[in-house]
Amino acid sequence: MALSIFRNAPKFWERRGPTSLMLWPLSWLYSVILRIRKLIHDLDIGRAEPAPVPIIIVGNIRIGGTGKTPIVIALAQQLSQLGWKPGIISRGYGSSVQTMPLQVKSDSDPAVVGDEPVLIANRTGDQFPIWVFPKRQQSIKAMLKHSPDVNIIISDDGLQHRGLIRWPAREGGRDIELVVRDDRGEGNRFLLPAGPLREPATRERDATLFTGTPKNQKSGILDEYFLGRRCFNLASRLGTAYQLINVSNTQSLEQITEQFLSKNITALAGLGNPQRFFDDLVKHGITGKCIPLPDHTTFSPDFFSAIKTECILITEKDAVKCAAIQDERIWVVPMSLHLPDNLMDWLQSILQRPDPRRYTL
Repeated sequence: MALSIFRNAPKFWERRGPTSLMLWPLSWLYSVILRIRKLIHDLDIGRAEPAPVPIIIVGNIRIGGTGKTPIVIALAQQLSQLGWKPGIISRGYGSSVQTMPLQVKSDSDPAVVGDEPVLIANRTGDQFPIWVFPKRQQSIKAMLKHSPDVNIIISDDGLQHRGLIRWPAREGGRDIELVVRDDRGEGNRFLLPAGPLREPATRERDATLFTGTPKNQKSGILDEYFLGRRCFNLASRLGTAYQLINVSNTQSLEQITEQFLSKNITALAGLGNPQRFFDDLVKHGITGKCIPLPDHTTFSPDFFSAIKTECILITEKDAVKCAAIQDERIWVVPMSLHLPDNLMDWLQSILQRPDPRRYTL
């Protein structure tokens, strides 16, 4: 599967050159497959049933992480504060083979259900029902049967999942598609495998969420619209670090810089865009060694033992896979964001629409 092969983004994805041009015919073939899938979906050959509640899909066009999971967490928390009863579905990337939808709790095994769903459960304190399965329609059915009070579903990824039937808001419905972009943009703008795109950059959606400053917006000031669609800029922040083996032992990043010399601090991140984590650490004065790792990397005690340093900083996403590791040098750095009021007001205006399916034949 292409998404698994390219967990580490090759450099030729960022600009057009001999390698990307050589692979372009395969990208063209991939585009043909996408068009055929879209035609089948538009013709509704499978006659799949839409979900009975609104769906917000938080996805990306570029392969690899762009910061979707913190947005899913923030969406669930802020919608809950507004009186909604959110539920969350995910493919459970990195999970073992499943035969049915599984509910995720904070003590679930990431090897079974995936690291990101466990991170969401941890960060939200099991406040929201979370279900994982590659076939998301089955996850929705299982969730609504188990938690019938759920009245809105947030999908962590799923823009390319044609089985997830919805009526997007741009067509007058209540379901919403959000495309998350970071400061890497769309690279050379080629489809896989010549470039990093899972589908064309011009893909229709309801809004773009920027988790970094786009390269063509050096001033950091965004227009209200991006590629003809509404856009919002989301600012993240790193929180107080806590020791992996003793979560009650906390230190601010400033305290860590006072306690350890920069050369004795090592940061690592198994993310789609690990550089973003390293850049955020630099803003707090942490300029030690950085180890970028492929997304969804798994860890062992031997891996950390081989790192000769006094302090190791990791992300919360990586921490959920390190529960069995006893290393007092490891500190977990949480990251969070708050969704702007104008985004939440816009979402509310769409979600409160009447269900258009009730008025169709």
